[in-house]
Amino acid sequence: MTTASLSIPNLAQLFGTARSKAARLLSSPAIKADRDALLFSAKTFAAAMLAYYVALRIGLPKPYWAILTVYIVSQTSAGASLGRGIYRLAGTILGAVATVAIVPNFANEPVLCSLILACWIGLCLYFSLLDRTPRAYGFVLAGYTASLIGFPGVADPGAMFDTAAVRVQEIGLGIACAVLIHRFIAPRRMTGQFNAKLASTLADARSLGRQALLGEPVADRRGRRAMLACDLLALNGLAAHLPHDDPRSAPPRETLHRLHDGLARLIPLASEIEVRVHRLSALSLAESDLRQLIEDCRHWLASAESDRQETPRQLSEQARFIRTQLLADPLHHDNALGANLCGHLVELIALFDDCDRLGAFAQQGGRPQRSVGGTGNVTGYVHHRDHRVAARAALGAVVGVFSACLLWIWSAWSDGALALSIVGVACALFGNIDTPKPAVIKYLIGSLYAVVLGLAYSFIILPRVSDFPVLVAVLAPVLLWAGSLQARPPTMLMALGITLSFPILTGLGSRYTGDFATYLNSTVALVVGTGFAAVSMSLFQTVPARQAITRLLRLSRRDVARRAQGRAIDEARWTGLMIDRTALLLPRARQAKAGETDPVGEVLLYLRVGHVVGLLRQKTADGHADAGDVSALLGAVARAFSGEQKPGDDALNRLAMRGDIERAKLPGGGGANGADLRDLLIDLSFALNAHNATGKGHPA
Repeated sequence: MTTASLSIPNLAQLFGTARSKAARLLSSPAIKADRDALLFSAKTFAAAMLAYYVALRIGLPKPYWAILTVYIVSQTSAGASLGRGIYRLAGTILGAVATVAIVPNFANEPVLCSLILACWIGLCLYFSLLDRTPRAYGFVLAGYTASLIGFPGVADPGAMFDTAAVRVQEIGLGIACAVLIHRFIAPRRMTGQFNAKLASTLADARSLGRQALLGEPVADRRGRRAMLACDLLALNGLAAHLPHDDPRSAPPRETLHRLHDGLARLIPLASEIEVRVHRLSALSLAESDLRQLIEDCRHWLASAESDRQETPRQLSEQARFIRTQLLADPLHHDNALGANLCGHLVELIALFDDCDRLGAFAQQGGRPQRSVGGTGNVTGYVHHRDHRVAARAALGAVVGVFSACLLWIWSAWSDGALALSIVGVACALFGNIDTPKPAVIKYLIGSLYAVVLGLAYSFIILPRVSDFPVLVAVLAPVLLWAGSLQARPPTMLMALGITLSFPILTGLGSRYTGDFATYLNSTVALVVGTGFAAVSMSLFQTVPARQAITRLLRLSRRDVARRAQGRAIDEARWTGLMIDRTALLLPRARQAKAGETDPVGEVLLYLRVGHVVGLLRQKTADGHADAGDVSALLGAVARAFSGEQKPGDDALNRLAMRGDIERAKLPGGGGANGADLRDLLIDLSFALNAHNATGKGHPA
């Protein structure tokens, strides 16, 4: 190759190609995750060192508390850091007040004092499990703050108030520094994460709607609906931090609630439409207008948002017109089924039209110019709360902590207070996990890393440090590494073990106070406390995945029976509750490896049945003239779903056939009320049919 062949245009082309490849590499998810983790680690380290410096300057006795508080509070977004900081401060104050009230008054009765502190930790865990919002972190902190302050403080109960007051100051300082750095230095806004998640959720919802209109049931379809339920849970978690991110740009709460209600209703509605399209396709969709309507709806859902402005109104009018034509002869089975499908298509069109508008307003942070999302009650996300499960976990924490207290009292171990504090922290911090032992083990692995690193720092590195800048430099490798691990979900728990243990073991204070015997005792206490917590939580706070699934399904059946009996909650609230249960079931089903059983499909069946029996019961309660024996049918449904086990296929089929018989008894007229009752009985027949529940087929 001659020199002349390397012309300037060729060099420019090569440079452009290299630059584009580098840009793609730097924008890849892996590189982006590494970049975000390093930025988070650098900001968190800066906040920790700022808190440490201020704590030293104002003479706080244990400034390392400010350091570990920074790492506990810090989140990858500014809004989440502020929210977590607020709840941590509130929980710390509440826990400190409880400790001051308990320890000085019962210090002379060690067993009773231990029992009361253990009950306080259990009570805080109970409320945190019931709350299931970011506020729950405040209850967790109230519990393990009492553990961290109370058990070591029994040796000097007279100084408990001063100890608690100082601890609140140290923690408050760490919170203030973490919020300051994460909010004003290269802030990562929660709004961007929320908007991206919302856009992907809306796209998944439209895809689910298009697939339902194909009328081709596949086994994977229920999994996609369950994933949409998980997306709604994630959106709710992100939305909770939006007011802390930037209150001026946060969308109105009603907008978010209406958006959630619409997307939640889509999950059962997609099933309703899918089975009807499949059934009518088997009958060759004799009504050509209906076939064209379904195709138009699919094209509308697949079109770009800019092309979807006027179409919803036209499609709705077309669906209502076809429904009116079909209702002219409602006793013909195909006509009744086609009219029923048209009614669901009208709801689907309105739902997506509203969700598009609400999504646009939510992403812009503005208020809708007109009321969208319907005129019914707005509920937003509804959390499943199980008092029995929460009480069981709380009782397990009480038994575990109190057992550790009795061992401490019996052994008279001088450093047992630290081990006991670790037990209380673990029981409170990991008590919201069905199987907490793996999480505690990861935390223990991080703590062991901290032990090795702390040993090197305490007796090799720190004795040679003489000023603060050098101290910052020598702490940087460990804390920056731990911070980068904390930003990655797979290693977050291990990082927590490092960042909580390393500052305590090294005893970072105003001067070097290294003592090998003290370090060894603290290390033993740390390992023993964490190990005891793992054993205790395995025995008293572990709920097998299959047991959790069985409990959720049993509660869902109970609620279906209650709705059939007339004890029905609001429709939107019922849907939201069952969507949350679906999101809770999905990871448990994966863990349990259910095999032939399909808990996600089962809970979606209960969602559909509960929806229609609630509406039917409302019709009968209103004294509908054509109700006939519908009340007796609902009573049979209530009895079938009130048992401990899922109704068998034969029982479901008999109920479905009974619904068809009741529908056949209805007269051809009846006006709008008669058509509504007929539609609901068709819905009940489809929902109850055992083949619909398993995805094997559809009713004849």
